[in-house]
Amino acid sequence: MGFASSDLAAAAERVARKAETVADELNVQDGKLGDGDLGITVSKGWREAASVDLPDDLGRAFLELSKAFQRVSPSSYGTLVATGLMAAAKATKGRKEAGWDEIGPILVQARDAMMARGKGELGQKSVLDMVDALAAAADGLDTPAPLLKAIDTAATECLDAFRDKPNGLGRARMFGEKSIGLDDPGMLAARRMIDGLLDR
Repeated sequence: MGFASSDLAAAAERVARKAETVADELNVQDGKLGDGDLGITVSKGWREAASVDLPDDLGRAFLELSKAFQRVSPSSYGTLVATGLMAAAKATKGRKEAGWDEIGPILVQARDAMMARGKGELGQKSVLDMVDALAAAADGLDTPAPLLKAIDTAATECLDAFRDKPNGLGRARMFGEKSIGLDDPGMLAARRMIDGLLDR
């Protein structure tokens, strides 16, 4: 057994609920290194995504999530999230189900698509590093409980590893040394979305 469109819908709803509760936290964090609206971007995007009726075709379901997120959150971060979901759509096109062990490879494809779209590189203290860490953690895991535990641990370790480094991508890079000691807002948003998947 793997995951299907119904699992995506349930996951989107959990993430949307979490996004609403952490919107203020993300806005505050983003205000230290950016425009201060990341919480709005994330909460609006996931609420819209969770409101869409998803088709049984897994690829089309990912596509609908991507379109929904982009529709209401056309910011740079929203575009990256939508791009990652679009990559997942291509990887699962025409299928009703995908194996849990495909999560790692799908995240790799999402990472590469997001890097190309955002013109970013790994090591610049951005959400790209988080997706890369999650992909590595998920690799080879074929059941949901160990998979979620692994990405939970990886997300925390990724934040810890980059906190004391300067940002090198996006608006945050302009803060240079001042960004040292601060969590990257996009990475923190991804951490909170994982909290949502875990129903925290």
